[in-house]
Amino acid sequence: MTMDDERPEETAPETIPQADELGLEIRLDLPLKTLQRILVGGVVALTLAGLGAEIADELKWRDPYDLIEFFGLSYEENLPTWYSSMLLFSCALALTFISLAKRRSGAPYRTHWWLLAGLFALMSLDEIAQKHEEISNFFDYDGVLYFGWVIPAAIFVTLFGLSYLRFLLHLPRRTAVRMASAGAIYVFGALVMELPLGYWTDHQGKHNLTYGMIDLVEESLEIIGLSVFLHTLLEHLADITAHRAS
Repeated sequence: MTMDDERPEETAPETIPQADELGLEIRLDLPLKTLQRILVGGVVALTLAGLGAEIADELKWRDPYDLIEFFGLSYEENLPTWYSSMLLFSCALALTFISLAKRRSGAPYRTHWWLLAGLFALMSLDEIAQKHEEISNFFDYDGVLYFGWVIPAAIFVTLFGLSYLRFLLHLPRRTAVRMASAGAIYVFGALVMELPLGYWTDHQGKHNLTYGMIDLVEESLEIIGLSVFLHTLLEHLADITAHRAS
């Protein structure tokens, strides 16, 4: 098989595939452009609401209904946390559907798709439970490594990324570029931005506007990365089902 056979030029499908195309007992009937608008709207709305919450907190705004904690991106167990968890779980579902479609067609790298589905399902749970932050208890560092969980996380991300290089190269170029870009945005937010956040927390604490702004950028990048990744997955799912039906 030639490289051109493995990596056909991919055009953006217009709709998410129907259930009968996947052999599933659910129906997905949503134009991808509409989904894109919803995802962009979610990013903008949550970022603006989070910014307003941080400014209101800094100005000591009277908040009898705890709206600052509910919308603030620097807080946990609130609307942004639930939204991020929902995005992660949606990615896990999309990856599961792709895995099923790949299995039905006998396509290569089926295990890679299943592993990604499992990883995103676990990440969805951890987004709520925040268990990864407990890893920091095993690392007694300060400064940029104040949140010590970034050390094993960086090692894992590096090894995981290297192990998926051939998988990415096998994908159509459009899908590979968008998946890699989404992953880079998410990792930059979740991992790299944790370094200045750790430094600031170590020296100035959490209850100030600068901490809130750094965390705002971090969480916003995570949501952007997940939104791009989800849209890419559903676009790829629509494309492979369309190719099989043709």
